[in-house]
Amino acid sequence: MLLGRYQHTLDAKGRVFVPAKLRETLGERFVATKGKDVCICIYPMEEWSRQEAKLLALPSKYSDLQRFYFSNAAELEPDKQGRVLLPADLREYAGLENDVVIMGVGNRVEIWNAADRQANTSELTPQSAAMLMDELGI
Repeated sequence: MLLGRYQHTLDAKGRVFVPAKLRETLGERFVATKGKDVCICIYPMEEWSRQEAKLLALPSKYSDLQRFYFSNAAELEPDKQGRVLLPADLREYAGLENDVVIMGVGNRVEIWNAADRQANTSELTPQSAAMLMDELGI
């Protein structure tokens, strides 16, 4: 399970430190792609395989969605310091320039521009989260 919220900074080469707690679950290699929100999504290889199978099983009318995920995906491997080089096109898509927020979101990690995440946050309040959890039986 990928959990937690971390603040980090991109270095001049476009690398970001992936917290050790997340790297433990992500493994030695993982896949990054454009998220459905304006962020980068990172999947452990096992989870990426599940996502891949779902996408490949879709009818041909969803070929644009397949192209979106597969053509924008990149395998990443952290260096000895725990940093990964985020591809330039993914950094541009997510608007990553300096400060980033790295969030564990269950089956994936999301990397957000920190200012955008703060300005556009739609996080639930404790009250609305409680109501939604009751509604879903959680």
